[in-house]
Amino acid sequence: MTENHDGKQQGGVPGRQRKRFPGISSRAYEHPADRSALVALRKLTGFDTVFKALSGLLPERSLRLLYLSDSVRVSDAQFSHLNDMLRDACYILDLDRVPPMYVTQNPVPNAMCVGLDEPVIVLTTGLVELLDEEEMRAVIGHEVGHALSGHAVYRTVLLFLTNVALKVAWIPLGNVAVMAIVTALREWFRKSELSADRAGLLVGQDLRASMRGLMKLAGGNHLHEMNVDAFLAQADEYEKAGDLRDSVLKILNVLPRSHPFTTVRAAELKRWSESRDHQRLMDGHYPKRSEDKDASVSDSFRESAGHYAQTVRDSRDPLFKLVGDIAGGAGDLAGDLGGRLRTVFGGGALKEPGKDTGGNTGSGSEKDTDGKPGEGSEA
Repeated sequence: MTENHDGKQQGGVPGRQRKRFPGISSRAYEHPADRSALVALRKLTGFDTVFKALSGLLPERSLRLLYLSDSVRVSDAQFSHLNDMLRDACYILDLDRVPPMYVTQNPVPNAMCVGLDEPVIVLTTGLVELLDEEEMRAVIGHEVGHALSGHAVYRTVLLFLTNVALKVAWIPLGNVAVMAIVTALREWFRKSELSADRAGLLVGQDLRASMRGLMKLAGGNHLHEMNVDAFLAQADEYEKAGDLRDSVLKILNVLPRSHPFTTVRAAELKRWSESRDHQRLMDGHYPKRSEDKDASVSDSFRESAGHYAQTVRDSRDPLFKLVGDIAGGAGDLAGDLGGRLRTVFGGGALKEPGKDTGGNTGSGSEKDTDGKPGEGSEA
């Protein structure tokens, strides 16, 4: 049975009430790095128009026809329970337009939100068969979060540039330049997944269900063999284990990925669920969509930079700890040198505490050699 907007399940059985967030801006749940990139892109006049014009160069129309002809479109007549979840997710996040959703035959559990002109959500049969209702609700909320953030447009840009990189691989340095952009976009792409995980939690409002869904993506439909706390302990071990060689391998492993590792996603989501930001949001205090045009790019970038700096400071990864120690040591050294220079150029190096240069006991009214009050004295 599925829950309707009024908190009732079909069949007349009362369902669990979920909070709704009228007018919520995607900035409320976006990861700081994701938010800063999106705020900046939204400020670029005509950005969406330019990239939507590229739709003729991308197989978007072909994809729509493919899903329409060879997948099952979710509706009241087909996969109605998924359709109810989709409408609920759009209702909770106050999305004006419910995006079309398809179920496609593929044993690999996956879901995606694609398209430039109009977002389309696609679920694989492997995912539908793997997850229970509450876990699926979080996944659909995840995809609706992508749609609300506008990730579908920006993620399509990444796919486009990846294709460009393959086509210019033969040009000297051409591939290097494009791949540098692609690598940066992939980092944002991974952060956008963390944002969408948060949106999924706002829709499902069941942290354990979100955790179970991620566990199933990692270990299959064997929950009786898995444990949430043990799964999160893996993320903790992954973060702090090993030496500098392992740190480098972690970076190399994650660079080609579009998604963060599953245990990392689970740990990140749990941390956010326990944060003050999440609590304020659940209490109804969140940025509104109507205020997006006034969002400050510089403030967003400062927040993003602060997040990365805090991540380095708090991380137990050997490489991050080394970077933090070096940065801290450099800061201490700079502070020490600065203090010494101020002392020397301020004349303090020629004095002993409490005495002036002539050996007299210092007083509040020092005098220079011609008997006049010194320049540093105050009346």
